[in-house]
Amino acid sequence: MSTRRRWHLSALAAVAALVVAGCGGGTTDSPLATRVVMFGDSLSDIGAYTPATSVNGPGTGAPYFGGKFTTNTHTGYTVASNTSTANIWVEWIAARLGVAITPAMAGFGPDTPATRVRCPASLSNPVLAGSCTGYAQGGSRVSNPAGINNPNGTGLVGSTPAPMTLPMTTQVADHLTRFTNFGGDDIVFVFGGNNDIFVQLAAAPTIGPAAATANVQTAATELANLVRNQILANGARRVAVMTLPDAATTPQFRTADAQTRALVSGLSAAFNATLLAALDGANVRIIDARALNASVLASPAAFGLTNVTAPACGTPAWNPSGTSLLCNAASAAVFAASGAPNRNGMAAGASASTWLFADGVHPTTGGHRIFADQVWTALKDFGWVPENL
Repeated sequence: MSTRRRWHLSALAAVAALVVAGCGGGTTDSPLATRVVMFGDSLSDIGAYTPATSVNGPGTGAPYFGGKFTTNTHTGYTVASNTSTANIWVEWIAARLGVAITPAMAGFGPDTPATRVRCPASLSNPVLAGSCTGYAQGGSRVSNPAGINNPNGTGLVGSTPAPMTLPMTTQVADHLTRFTNFGGDDIVFVFGGNNDIFVQLAAAPTIGPAAATANVQTAATELANLVRNQILANGARRVAVMTLPDAATTPQFRTADAQTRALVSGLSAAFNATLLAALDGANVRIIDARALNASVLASPAAFGLTNVTAPACGTPAWNPSGTSLLCNAASAAVFAASGAPNRNGMAAGASASTWLFADGVHPTTGGHRIFADQVWTALKDFGWVPENL
């Protein structure tokens, strides 16, 4: 594992840390957010696993070639120049608001000081101590620490390091431990449950579809209770909860048999219905990611997309699974100029800006930008940002 102070963060977030925007006019009655808080899974992970993606091999430190579940790209591949330019949707939202958001935790493996660092941005820049509100982690579930590829909830598979997968309940608890509460000017995003769907989908052949559906509904109820009892009850006033997209429309499942596709679609629908019912009457706003994603798939050209069916990431030797966490869209020439091994991992002919999916379920940077635009429109509709921004 690398030296902590070598971990690099988004240039967009670092610049945003120096600018806290005022109200700026417009039609909203609410002040602009001074902080963005993100709870969730890999769709909103802004770099929790960056230290596992060293160019020169795991544990060798900066430079890094991955770290987010998208088509990762950086400005350079040296220790001194390794800033990510591949921003995911919530980073674009924070940048438009003029605030910073950086990972609350970075590492890979069990919870030790050598493998997990809290608020890593603050180690190199104390000004960023209040920015570490990106809690989402790839593989995380709602309440169970045994997330995807972390079956024991320990960060280890045998003696091999595994993803951290802190559940959303722990993510919220960690925020309250560090910051005590939520501010009235915060915008809090809650976007999770996908991994509970995938776990129950895998279990369905053994436990049956009915039990899998019931377990998914339990997770949705737990998420609603988390929003009510820990987020709203501790001062949050602007909370946006996302529904789950239909995973049956992703490359991972679109070619599956009809029974599997129906089950995965039904599980996410059951999760969404339970979540919405449990949040009825709560002071939250809903962003229907399932409907937004469907609109993109129905009219891809309207969003500047040319491919919404295949993953943009290939399967090179260093990334045989094709996971977007290890996928990089920079050209071989960029790596060569930095003296780093070539880690371009894109499939032949693929585009990080005009293809929707990076891997089986995660968006490219272009896909994240589209979703950020959709979320931004929703925030304007909520009256949380001025119309002129």
